[in-house]
Amino acid sequence: MFGNYLIGLREGLEASLVVCILIAYLVKTGRRDALKPIWTGIGVAVALALAFGAGLEFGSQELTFEAQELLGGSLSILAVVLVTWMVFWMKKTARHLRSELHGRLDAALAMGTGALVATAFLAVGREGLETALFVWASVRASSDGSHAPLAGVVLGLLTAVLLGWLFYRGALRINLAKFFTWTGGMLVVVAAGVLAYGVHDLQEARFLGGLADKAFDVSATIPPDSWYGTLLKGVFNFQPDPTVLQVTVWALYLIPTLVLFLAPIGSGPSVRVEKQKATDEKAEAGADPAV
Repeated sequence: MFGNYLIGLREGLEASLVVCILIAYLVKTGRRDALKPIWTGIGVAVALALAFGAGLEFGSQELTFEAQELLGGSLSILAVVLVTWMVFWMKKTARHLRSELHGRLDAALAMGTGALVATAFLAVGREGLETALFVWASVRASSDGSHAPLAGVVLGLLTAVLLGWLFYRGALRINLAKFFTWTGGMLVVVAAGVLAYGVHDLQEARFLGGLADKAFDVSATIPPDSWYGTLLKGVFNFQPDPTVLQVTVWALYLIPTLVLFLAPIGSGPSVRVEKQKATDEKAEAGADPAV
């Protein structure tokens, strides 16, 4: 449940921050007349994400077992690719996300209502589709027949909405760069488990071989139905009897990805210029330097 809570929190907070920045900028600049198109674009993006998630869940139920495993494995791997790109992108842009969105919104205001709807839709829609895909893959990987994985996602999203509202009201300030770095690192660990589960799906679909080649089997020590077995599966998508290919892919993804992600961003001249530019833009906008 915790792993899925983290996904809902991390992904939902990104979307919440985008919404808060757009709305706050319009209110601050006296353009409340543009709020309706913005909310329209946000509503369409949320509806599309929900429809996409529903399509994945109910559409896959009509397939044969092998087709379900092939689809599930393929989408799990795609979800890991997208979420990996997302965490690296957010780590790089978290410090100047506000100024980037302000620039897009200024251009949309000059173009009219349709551009405002499109700006909000694209800003939130990408996050929504990524979230729907990764949540579907993660819930599928960690599902134990209960509603706990889905409940974790919902609680994470609700927490993200609350945090977004507190940001908007000015009641909460946090160093977003550090927040997204730490949660991004944890999300990489979750993604590694989803990737391993996706490989297992492809093996069960007979797309990949080696299903009978077990790397180890600790089912007797860590029973899948025990509380600690359930906890490990829910947080890390742990499997007590993985195949050799699963363990290999898991390690080849997790180790280099974590090393690259946790490595400090360089401090060369170009980076210092970008940092100074972002600080100046926040100062002009009256933003808290920690945000």
